[in-house]
Amino acid sequence: MQKNKIRIGCGAGFSGDRIEPAVILAEQGALDYLVLECLAERTIALAQKRRAADPAQGYDPLLERRIELLLPVLKKNKVRLITNMGAANPVAAADKIIGIAKKLGISIKVAAITGDDVLEHFTGDEIAMETGKPISSSGRLLSANAYLGADALLPALQSDAEIIITGRVADPSLFVAPLVHEFGWSLEDSQIIGKATVTGHLLECAGQITGGYFADPIKKPVDNMSTLGHPFADVYADGSCIISKVEGTGGSITLATAKEQLLYEVIDPHAYFTPDVIADFTTVSLRQTAVNLIEVNGGGGHIKPQLLKVSIGYKAGFIGEGEITYAGAHALERAQLAADIIKQRLKDRFPTLRVDYIGHTSVHPAYLGKDNKPYEIRLRVAGKGLHEREAAIIGEEVEALYTNGPAGGGGVRKYTNEVIGIVSALIDRNKIHTTVILKEYEHKAL
Repeated sequence: MQKNKIRIGCGAGFSGDRIEPAVILAEQGALDYLVLECLAERTIALAQKRRAADPAQGYDPLLERRIELLLPVLKKNKVRLITNMGAANPVAAADKIIGIAKKLGISIKVAAITGDDVLEHFTGDEIAMETGKPISSSGRLLSANAYLGADALLPALQSDAEIIITGRVADPSLFVAPLVHEFGWSLEDSQIIGKATVTGHLLECAGQITGGYFADPIKKPVDNMSTLGHPFADVYADGSCIISKVEGTGGSITLATAKEQLLYEVIDPHAYFTPDVIADFTTVSLRQTAVNLIEVNGGGGHIKPQLLKVSIGYKAGFIGEGEITYAGAHALERAQLAADIIKQRLKDRFPTLRVDYIGHTSVHPAYLGKDNKPYEIRLRVAGKGLHEREAAIIGEEVEALYTNGPAGGGGVRKYTNEVIGIVSALIDRNKIHTTVILKEYEHKAL
């Protein structure tokens, strides 16, 4: 029998999000579903890099910690978990979850969804959406992951899997899928799928709709941000929803936080492209019905696109960095002299160097103050090289400023990091074939 209301919570909005709010939602939120949205363009490219080094890796680095805390609560309260923490290796992630269940003595069934890895379909001649140039011109391809839609999750939801773990699925689709499953909606009904996408988009960034990334202590104060709660939505069969959070958690849900999140990363509110629908947010109506309660109505959409976005990671060389601090009288002038020395010594090797005067112009390119000059400056110099050894020269030159540069330099740090670049391309959805792999552990009491 179909339900009239489904309660979905979002316990994470990115890979490094706090773990505590998800546990609170699972424990106190009376949820039907908990979603952990932990994947972005760069994070999946880095996951592919980890998998290349070790075939047993490639899932979210915090998966084990999250699951160890959540699994007992999810099982106790009969909450189904949907997450893209599988990143570049959903099957290995499912195996890891089964291992945790064995350790905790908890029976569990996990569904891993594969098919978003489409690297085999790319030759490098395809045109990058950002540059208009062949994607191979950026560097050696590392990964290519298509944004799957709700249809990829439905077979897993139709099983009795308690945890569904995916790779690259479009953020709102993680929420659209359980609603389609529970309410029996058609994926071809663009209007209802558009409404569901509104709900998913409002929830997908977790703490952003409860005041995170929104707060400004002067213009937009938010209470108790140290205990910021994450949201849940009561979604109804007509596609409307009411968004709230667990009572007693910090933050606030207001028309202002909801409006900012509704427009977050939306270029055209008439046509927000997802794998499920081209959503129209212009008819969305938000109404504050009580403290931390927002009623959401409206929204719609048009037929889903035939082409899906693909996030492509490539090896983009190495960044070399060096930092040194100057303090006291004429700190800025000494830091500027140090930067000039580095530029002169490296101009033939690094035509473009980034120089930041942290505490003065590290964010804005021009000094916006009026009177006093800074008393301390952290100089940062960075540049990109094709090879790690080449990039390391920048930090070495900064370190040499100890005795070959202006007076009073100290606290040098130098390091190199491999750069994973990201571009986007499109792929015909008919080329993508997804698979659901079920893993199960049944605990037998002694």
